[in-house]
Amino acid sequence: MDSMHAELLWKGAVLGFSIAAPVGPIGALAISRTLRDGRAAGLATGLGAASADSVYGAAAACGLAALAGPLAGAPWLRWAGGAFLVCYGIRLVATRGRSKAAAPGRAPGGAFFSAFLLTLGNPMTILTFAAMLGSFGAGGAGAAALMLVAGVFLGSMAWWTVLASVVAAAAGRMGGRWFPVLDMVCGGALAVFGVVALLRSAP
Repeated sequence: MDSMHAELLWKGAVLGFSIAAPVGPIGALAISRTLRDGRAAGLATGLGAASADSVYGAAAACGLAALAGPLAGAPWLRWAGGAFLVCYGIRLVATRGRSKAAAPGRAPGGAFFSAFLLTLGNPMTILTFAAMLGSFGAGGAGAAALMLVAGVFLGSMAWWTVLASVVAAAAGRMGGRWFPVLDMVCGGALAVFGVVALLRSAP
C-alpha cells in the first residue's frame, strides 16, 4: 500500500466515524438493541448500517450515483422504514420494564438486515459519498476510491463497536432498574424519527 492509498484509507476512516457518530434513528436502534439483546445485537445493527454505507459508497465510486439515488429515495422504502421505526418505538414503550440482556446465543441476523434496509432507505447517503469522493479526487472505480470506501466502513464500524461496548458496560453496571426509563427514551425517539420519515415521504 503506497502513501496515497494509506492516506485515503485514513481519511475515509475519519469520515466514516464522524458520519456514524451523530445519534440518529440507527444510533437509537443500536442503543436499544444493546440494552435489550446484548452487545452482539448492537454490533449487528452497526454492521448493517456500515454495510449499507459501503454499498452506496461503492456505487458513488463507480459513478452510479444517478442510478442508486432514485432507489434510495423510493417512496415504498422510506415508508417501510418509517413504519418500522414507529412500530418498534411503540413496542419499546409498551414493554418498558421488561428489558434485559438476552442470552448470548441470540441470532443477530434480523438486527443486521433491518439496519441495512433502514440505512439503504436514506437518499442522502449516496449524495454524501459522491461529494466526498469528488472532494478527495477519488472518483471512478480505481483502487483510490475503493480504499476510501474501505476506510469509511472501518471508521463506521469503529464507532458502532465503541457505542455497543459502552452501552453494554453501562447496562451491566446499572442493573435493570433504569431499563424502563431507557425504553421510554429510546422508544419515544425511534417513534419520532419514524413519524418524521413518514411525513417526509408524503407527496
